[in-house]
This record gives sequence, structure tokens and C-alpha cells, in this order.
Amino acid sequence: MSHTHNKEDSCCSSKAHSEPKHNHDHGHSHEEGDDHDHDHGGDPSAFKTYLPAIITLAMLLIGIAFDNLFKVPAFQVIRPYWYIVAYLPVGIPVLREVWETFKAKDFFTEFSLMSIATIGAFAIGQYPEGVTVMLFYTIGELFQMAAVNRAKRNIKALLDVRADVAHVFRNGKYEDVNPDKVEIGETIQVKAGEKIPLDGELISEKSSFNTAALTGESKPRTINKGEAILAGMLNIDKVIEVKVTKAFADSALSRILEMVQNATTRKAKTELFIRKFAKVYTPIVFFLALALVTIPILVLGSEYHFQTWLYRSLVFLVISCPCALVISIPLGYFGGIGAASANGILFKGSNFLDLITKLNTVVMDKTGTLTKGVFSVQKIESSIDEKEFLNLLTAVEAKSTHPIAKAIVEYAGDQEIHPAENIEEVAGMGLKGTVNGKEVLAGNVKLLEKFDIGFDAKVKDIKESIVVVAVDQRYAGYVLIADEVKEDAAEAIKQLHENGIKQVVMLSGDKSSIVKKVASGLGIDTYYGDLLPEDKVAKLEEIKTDKTKVVAFVGDGINDTPVLAISDIGIAMGAMGSDAAIETADVVIQTDQPSKIATAIKIGKATKNVVIQNIVLAFAVKAIVLILGAGGIATMWEAVFADVGVALLAILNAVRIQKMKFPL
Repeated sequence: MSHTHNKEDSCCSSKAHSEPKHNHDHGHSHEEGDDHDHDHGGDPSAFKTYLPAIITLAMLLIGIAFDNLFKVPAFQVIRPYWYIVAYLPVGIPVLREVWETFKAKDFFTEFSLMSIATIGAFAIGQYPEGVTVMLFYTIGELFQMAAVNRAKRNIKALLDVRADVAHVFRNGKYEDVNPDKVEIGETIQVKAGEKIPLDGELISEKSSFNTAALTGESKPRTINKGEAILAGMLNIDKVIEVKVTKAFADSALSRILEMVQNATTRKAKTELFIRKFAKVYTPIVFFLALALVTIPILVLGSEYHFQTWLYRSLVFLVISCPCALVISIPLGYFGGIGAASANGILFKGSNFLDLITKLNTVVMDKTGTLTKGVFSVQKIESSIDEKEFLNLLTAVEAKSTHPIAKAIVEYAGDQEIHPAENIEEVAGMGLKGTVNGKEVLAGNVKLLEKFDIGFDAKVKDIKESIVVVAVDQRYAGYVLIADEVKEDAAEAIKQLHENGIKQVVMLSGDKSSIVKKVASGLGIDTYYGDLLPEDKVAKLEEIKTDKTKVVAFVGDGINDTPVLAISDIGIAMGAMGSDAAIETADVVIQTDQPSKIATAIKIGKATKNVVIQNIVLAFAVKAIVLILGAGGIATMWEAVFADVGVALLAILNAVRIQKMKFPL
């Protein structure tokens, strides 16, 4: 239908995955870090993963007891061999890593630093210290592995809800097949308590669904016949039938899983910096440690004691290992992505988690973003019998697929409608047809003006969308149509202002009068109406000419795709948003709630705070103990704390993000 109501169309050691499908690049680095794989033992919940550390710890404690408590002379004979055997369970995996990195011509890593320090400790007879350093390093790795796996489990529990089987109707009966074997257009049956295996359209009258896996919302949602239904939803009502509209690989759920998988490949600038820093820092530390052994001989001469300075050098090596930074910073971002997922927000990379903290301008679409995008009849004004008026209007509108036409047909309900004949579309104005022998015109005021039909002048002053009707060349009345504002829209704008957003702008293809009314009611700073998709792009480019502005655009429709692509951060409404918008966006709000934008900003800021805390903690402690170690005050035990202890504290701090609450 051509009513022109100006309605707008609606981880720290992860190996590199393939780059996500959409390739829109804001100029933020998507480069990957060259990570070493810290995973020395598979599933950290398995006992065998912890067994090497348990064996080493037991032997270390027995050795220390024989050294200091029992003082058995026989033990002194086997003492070096005892500690070497104690060292091997935790030392061999690290030495293996050293060999692998050496083969790859990467000589300066945390693995080589640890190996040199512990082997050096053995060389000067500091056996317990050598074993302790490697044991604590391994414990730190296990903590890190457990924390990463916990974050992965949190995301997997939220998203990995794919059904293993689909009951598809074939050859007169339902057959159980793998969801990826089901074709578009086929009918599937879903029983109560089962997950929806594929995206589709509900054929049954209606049912209730738990959508928590996709949206994070615990409240059940009722979906009616003909409405879209998404893979991953849980049917909690009765047996239903669904017509498949998308292949398994193209379903909303598969898309989300791919987004989360690819999120770890897009690094934040801080994360990339730390990785580059570690590559420069580690060899510097190695040569400083070497200098600490060699230079004093030139100064001290005959008073130089090799073992003393070698010990100080080894302490220096252990302290300066960059583990705390290399481990905790990616883990902090990974935790942030996990926390966002638990809140129904999907970041496509930690670089966007970082960038969202710098936002100061948010530009928003209206329909489907701040409003529900669902039109409903608000008022009928007619000069003829209202039932007859509605019947004639509905007969014409039933032939249209326009959202406003659908709203009128839905409002009419099940009442019997006369069939319409000779339907003609008048471009940009409305429809003309014959119903029960009467000529009916339905559209905007331009339609009536075209046919020289007089109408009440006050109709032109109505700001909302209306459909005016004429029957047999006489004005018969109008229907007022309105799009409902989302429940949390006003709170969303308020929260954005409270979270550092200086300007909220609304761009819409709807009538300027409607846009003004919505903007005023929500407290939006600036608004523009009557915009075509290319006008939205022009407006955003105009806003971006001010280089002090970091701009996010929030939209849901396919016509929003160009604007999402050129914004610093594109945010899409994911539950009912178009595929193109979701693919192009950098952040996807699965609940379609605009208030989640402020939640995303809060999660970004919390993540950044944790990352900064970890950097400050690591550098501060290491700097103090490095000075003490070089001066011979700090021993290997302080060195262990400065390295592994700080790493453990940083890991625990990073994990804390996943426990945080982000209320509105």
C-alpha cells in the first residue's frame, strides 16, 4: 500500500578465529595477538589436570619438612634428586613450551624466563625455591585456565541451546532429523518443553516461550499465529507447528554463537598494547638480569661473589615475568564480554567494549528502537455508521501489506468483511477500490485533494499518522494510527545522560510532528524527521565532523545498515531487527530494550576499571620488588609473590566482572 504516512522501514590464550563475516571497519584495530597457549592440561575440572601440581606440592612439603624439621642425614644424600623429581611434573610442560617457542624463533617469553630462573636456582643449590617458583607459576596457570573456562561456560550456558533434533513433517508423518537437514518451507513440530530448532513462522494459534537464551529475559513471551519464532526459544505451553523460514546455519541462534566465538579475535587497544609491550619488555628484562650478574664484577673486583649476584639475577627474572599482565588483561575483557552476554548484550569484540566507554553522542532511530514498531488503531472519527465505515475501510486495506493496513485489519478482528474489487494503488497517496458497489478511497489527505473531495480542515492539523476515507466521492472520516513507545524508552534516555552521554539525537523517516512529540516526551536533545535513508547518513556524517564526538548509532531496520556502518559503534536491536542491521552492527541488544545501551556502557566502564586496576597492581608491586631484589633485600619468595601472587590477584579481580550486577 502506498499510504505515505512517512513511516520508516522498519581470552588470554585464544587462537585466532576467522574474521567475522561483516567487514565494516571503523579504523579500530582488529589485529590479533600472538598468544602462547597456556592450556597445559585440558579441562581444569578433571583431576588429572591438577595431579602434577598436587604431586609437586606434596614432594615439596615433604622435602621442606626433612630439611627443617626432621633433619635426617640420609635425606641430604638424595636431596638434589628429590627436588628434581618434585620439579619435573610442573616443569616438563613449561620446558616443552620453551622448546616449541624456540623452534618458532621466539626466544623471550614468560616460559623461557621461568625456566632460566628455576634451572638457575637449582644450579646454585636453591632447590626448594626453584620448585616453588615453577609450582606457583603452574598454579597461576590453572587459576587462569579455570577462570577462562568459567567465562566460556557462562557464555555457553546462555547461548548453546541448539536443539539436537527437529521433528519434520515428511511423507505424511513426523520424522526426527538433524536440524541442518531441514529445508526452508518445511513444517516442524515442537512439543512442550522442547527448544525451537530453527527460525520460522508459527502455524499454530499461539504458545508461550522462554526466550532467556536469546534475550536474557526470564519473563515468558506469547507468540501468535503468523509471527516470527526464533531458534533457541523454549516452548513452555503446548505442541505447536512451525513453518521453517531460514536454514539452520542462518538462524538467529547460529548467528549469535558465531558473534560470541569471533568476539575474542577482536582485541582492545589496551590488550594489543600489552601484548606488544610484553614482546619488547621480556628481552629487556632478560638482558638486565644478565647485566646484574656481569656488571658487578667490573665494579667490585675481588669482592664479587658470583652465587650472590646470580641469585639476585634469578630473583629479578622471576619478579619481572609479565604473566600477571599477559593473563589478566585479556581475561578481564573476556569477562566483560561474558557479563554483557548474561545481560542480553553481544559485543563483537573487546575493542568495542573499550570504545563504548568513550561514547559521548548517541544517535537513535525511532521506529523499532525507541518505539515498538507495531501500529495500532487509537481512534475512529466517522460521519457514517462506524461499523459500516470500518467494514468498507478494512475491505480495501486487507489487500495491502503496509504495517498501517495490517493494524486496521487486526483492529477489525473477525467481523465479516465485504470483498473489495478493482483495487488500484495511487502512488504515494493510498488505495482506491469498490466495496459492495461503493467506491472507497483510503489514504492520506493528498488522495482526497487529488479527487477534489472536500474534508474537515482540522484533519491537516493532526500530528499522528491518519488514514482518511471517502465513500462515493464524499468524505467519511478518518482513523488515527499510532506506534507505541517502548516501556523503558524514557528511562533509557535518562540513563544515557547519567552515564556521560552529552547528546542524544533521534533520526526518523516519520513525520516531523510525530518525531517532535516522541522526542519531547522522552527528553531527547535533538531530533530530525521526514528523513530518507540517505538523509540519515548525511546527518550522521554532519554530526561526525566534530572530531571531539565519539558517536554510536542505534537502529534495527535494513535501512539503518548504512548508518550503522559509518558510526564509531553500531548498535542493533537484535530480537526483531533485520539480518543486515545485526550483521553490520558492532553491538547487538538481544532484548530490543533501549535501556540496555546504558547497561552496555556500564559493563564497558567496569571492564576498563578492572583492566586498569590490574595494570597498576602489576606494575606497582613488580617495581617495588624489582628494586628490593636488585639490592639483595628481596628473596625468591618475595619474587614468587611479585609474579604469581600478583597474577592470581589480577585473575581474581578480572573474574569479579562476571559477578557484578548492572541494574538500571
